[in-house]
Amino acid sequence: QVSKKDFEGFRKLFHRFLQVKGPSVEWSKINRPPEDSIQPYDKIKAKGLPHYIADSLNKLVVVKLNGGLGTSMGCKGPKSLISVRNENTFLDLTVQQIEHLNKTYNADVPLVLMNSFNTDEDTKKILQKYTHHRVKIHTFNQSRYPRINKESLLPVAKDMAMTGENADVWYPPGHGDIYASFYNSGLLERLIAEGKEYIFVSNIDNLGATVDLYILNHLVSQPNGKRCEFIMEVTDKTRADVKGGTLIQYDGKLRLLEIAQVPKAHVDEFKSVTKFKIFNTNNLWISLSAIKRLQEQNAMDMEIIVNPKTLDGDLNVIQLETAVGAAIKCFDNALGINVPRSRFLPVKTTSDLLLVMSNLYSLEAGSLTMSERREFPTTPHVKLGSSFTKVQEYLTRFESIPDMLELDHLTVSGDVTFGKHVSLKGTVIIIANHGDRIDIPAGSMLENKIVSGNLRILDH
Repeated sequence: QVSKKDFEGFRKLFHRFLQVKGPSVEWSKINRPPEDSIQPYDKIKAKGLPHYIADSLNKLVVVKLNGGLGTSMGCKGPKSLISVRNENTFLDLTVQQIEHLNKTYNADVPLVLMNSFNTDEDTKKILQKYTHHRVKIHTFNQSRYPRINKESLLPVAKDMAMTGENADVWYPPGHGDIYASFYNSGLLERLIAEGKEYIFVSNIDNLGATVDLYILNHLVSQPNGKRCEFIMEVTDKTRADVKGGTLIQYDGKLRLLEIAQVPKAHVDEFKSVTKFKIFNTNNLWISLSAIKRLQEQNAMDMEIIVNPKTLDGDLNVIQLETAVGAAIKCFDNALGINVPRSRFLPVKTTSDLLLVMSNLYSLEAGSLTMSERREFPTTPHVKLGSSFTKVQEYLTRFESIPDMLELDHLTVSGDVTFGKHVSLKGTVIIIANHGDRIDIPAGSMLENKIVSGNLRILDH
C-alpha cells in the first residue's frame, strides 16, 4: 500500500520533470514583495497576547523535519539524536520545549516527527523514553523514491529491496514531500478531527525554532474572510546567508526563490544583500485544512529541485526533490514575518555546535537564548578546520568548551587542541601547519591573537 502511494507520487514528480524545460522563473518578472506582505516581527509582537492564548495553543501541532542523518558531522543514525548541550539531543530539547508549553498553559500541543526510511527505525526506538512526558508524539514517514541514472533517466534500483547493492538507490525527496506524505498517512485528518488548525514546521536542527506565541496569536486572530493560511519566517541576510532562498513577488503571488532556480547570469545578483535582503528560515506556520484542500484538488505546486549525486563506482544519478516553503504561492493570504536572527540557529557543522555548547547561550526548558552577559547580540563567526569535522574528534580536541562571551571571530586550522578553561576574545586565529601541533594551554586567555607554528604541551 505504502509503496503504491510512493510510486504514484514519484510518477507525478517524474512526469513534471520531463515536461519542464528551461528555468522555472523569468528573471524580468521578479519583483520585490509589496511592503505589507512581509511584516516586521515587532509589529506582530506589539499586539500583545490575549489571556486565552491556551485556546490557541490547543489548535497547534508542532512538526519537526526529522529525515536527515548525522553523516555530515561524522555520526551514524538520525541527526536528531546527536547530543548538543549537557547530554541533551536535538530531540530531547524539542520534547522539553513542548512539554514546558503544555505544563505552563495547561495545553495539549502534540509533536509530530516527519521521519525518512533512513531515520524511522532508530527514532521510534528512542521515543519510548518520552512515554511519561506531557507530550503526545506521532510520526509519519516521508516517501521513498528511486534515484535516476543521469544518462538513461531510468531508476537504478532493480527491485524494492533496501539493502545490499540497493542500499543507496533510494532517497527521501526533500521536505516538500511533507504535504503528500502527511496527508497520505491519515494523521492530517486525525489531527483536524481533534480540533487542530495549524502546524508549525521547522528543521529539527534549528535550535531557534521554538513555538512563538505572538506569531500563533497573529494567525488565529485574523478575520474569517482574510484567514492567513501560510506564514514564512524570514530574517535579514548576512554575508553568511547568501545561498538562502528569498521571498519575491511573481505573477501577483508571494513566491520562494531558491538559488537552484536562478539563471547562472543572475546568481551574483541573487546573492547580493542589497536586492534580496531576507532569506527563508524554514520556520513555517501552515493551515491544516488548507493542506487538505490543496492535496485533494491536486493543486500543490512546487518547483522541482534536481539534485545530482555520484554513487559508488562513479555512477552519476539525479534525485528529484521539492522544498516545503516553495508551496507558499498555493496558499491564500500568505505572509512573511521578518523575525529576529535568534529564531534561526541551525546546527549544520561542529563550528555551529561549538557556539551552542558554549556560554554564549543559556538553556532553559529546552530553549537556548543568547546570554545576557554578551554585550552585542550578534553571533561570533566560527570556522573550525577539517580536523574538527566529526563530532567525536571535535569533542576530544576540547578539554572544556572555551569562554566565548567576547569572541567575534574564531578560525582554527590543523592539529589543534584546547586545554580546560580557555578564554577567547575578539578575533582569534590558530593555524597549525601540516605536521605541527598546537596545544592551547589550560587557562589561556587569547584576545585578538594569531597563533601559528608548533606548541606541544606534554604531561610531565
